[in-house]
Amino acid sequence: MLAAATLIVKIIGILYKIPLSNMVGAVGRGYFDSAYNLYIPVYTISMAGLPVAISKMVSQQMALKRYRDVRLTFKVAARLFLITGIGGTLLLLILAYPYAYLAKSLEAIPAILAITPSIFFCCIMSIYRGYYNGMRNMTPTAMSEVWEAVGKVVFGLACAKLSISYGYSRFEQGLTVYGKTVTTHAELSSAIYPYAAAAAAIGVTVGTIIGMIYMMILHKVKGDGITHAELAASPKPAQSSTIVKALFGLAVPVVASSLVFSVTNLIDSMTIQNRLATMIEGNLDYIKNLYSVELALSNVLDEDIPKYLYGAYTMSLDFKNLIPSITMTLGVSAIPALSAAWALKDTKALKSSVESVLRVTMMFSLPAGIGMGVLAYPILQMMYETGKSAEAVSIAAPIMAAYGYTIFLISLSQPMTNMLQALGKAKIPVISLSIGAIAKVITNYIFIGMPQLNINGAVVGTVVCYTIIVVINLVALIRTARVKIDYMSVFVKPIVCSVLCGVAARTSFGIFNAILPEIYKGDHSITNILATAIAVVFAVIVYFISMLLVNGIVKEDIIMLPKGEKIAKTLAKYGFIG
Repeated sequence: MLAAATLIVKIIGILYKIPLSNMVGAVGRGYFDSAYNLYIPVYTISMAGLPVAISKMVSQQMALKRYRDVRLTFKVAARLFLITGIGGTLLLLILAYPYAYLAKSLEAIPAILAITPSIFFCCIMSIYRGYYNGMRNMTPTAMSEVWEAVGKVVFGLACAKLSISYGYSRFEQGLTVYGKTVTTHAELSSAIYPYAAAAAAIGVTVGTIIGMIYMMILHKVKGDGITHAELAASPKPAQSSTIVKALFGLAVPVVASSLVFSVTNLIDSMTIQNRLATMIEGNLDYIKNLYSVELALSNVLDEDIPKYLYGAYTMSLDFKNLIPSITMTLGVSAIPALSAAWALKDTKALKSSVESVLRVTMMFSLPAGIGMGVLAYPILQMMYETGKSAEAVSIAAPIMAAYGYTIFLISLSQPMTNMLQALGKAKIPVISLSIGAIAKVITNYIFIGMPQLNINGAVVGTVVCYTIIVVINLVALIRTARVKIDYMSVFVKPIVCSVLCGVAARTSFGIFNAILPEIYKGDHSITNILATAIAVVFAVIVYFISMLLVNGIVKEDIIMLPKGEKIAKTLAKYGFIG
């Protein structure tokens, strides 16, 4: 359920980012993502640990039939979240200027201020999400995520469009545009971008309000499913102070782990932008010559070149983040199951959950990543060939391809972290993330500082960071859960079949792109869209058939899917699974 909702949310998010990028260009997109990169760590401090802690405590209490403790946990968590929501909002306001100054992106401040209130509303919404997740009812969380995404798209794009129209209207009347006197269209765009990004950030805040209202109404109308008889038969609940201590005992290591991850991304954002700006200052002519075509077509001012390259980089991240965000739900959904198995000392269920999460993560992330890599340019061209970001596609495509080939590392990291947290080993991800973060900062400084690599050097730091994280976490997970991993099933078979998937995608795209007639609808190449769609279909078919032929699909994984029992019986009938 969470995976399906996340897929829908991410598709909505991409549909949001595409028209947004086409409206505000790579420079405006850079401002928006700069604000978002500060928002995430503060968001993590405010509420990342408590939902996981609530989910784990509630799942254990439900397994032990301590229903009064379940209700008390909800009430205690509500008070804690109210405090953290207010604190997180104030913290984001305090950090806005220092962050923008260090990242050499003061123009991102309006966007930071616009996104700040969403911290509070996210905290309130997450009380309910953690509570329902602990009951293994993922539907409320899934639906609230969808409503949140829809609100972000509708209001974000509408506000961005209005802000741009306002700027052009002022320019045509010969007036100042957002406090600046502009005489050319390049100066006009430069003046509009920061406020268009801020207008888009308003959509994020409105989306969280909508998601929060949905969860509050749902809880009021449907409740949590605990009956009066179950409450009456439940043992006397623990004291509120005991619940608070237990919540913080679980939440603090989780927050620490998530915070290191988020701070790593924040440092990543700051070091990339700062190092890129410094490098360009000393090598301006070289960079202008290297990207002469893109800069000329995009009409970018010299002072906006660092933000333009960073914006092109973030365009590739839309697809890089899509796959891990879906596999992350496997780890989140595994927390209640693993916590219950750990509490009941059910070693069989523990082994089954760990193996299934790792296997399904690899089965999904490897083919999707390789497919993303080989089709990076046609996918980005399909999405951005019109609008103000079209010329940045040639910069973003190689970055997206490099991330695609290594996306399985990023996809594995969060489910492993969630499973270690559920097993009471939350300190291990903190250690692995810290080591990875240090390596990332060092490699960013070295490789982005090379003019020949410039923004492409950011990929190196990410790959090094996640390789370290996955190796450390995997070793710890195997030792803690005492699970013997079937490496052939989990790694080797998906890798072989994913390579075949990539070959099928690249070959079929090349063939159909060459033989299909050139068809355009406006500025959109229908030929490219058709060839890309056909390539994706061919790749999926080849991957599915090859996985069946090598017996790479396990019955337990199929059962996890909707209608899984029926699908599993059909596949077993023809000998594809045992």
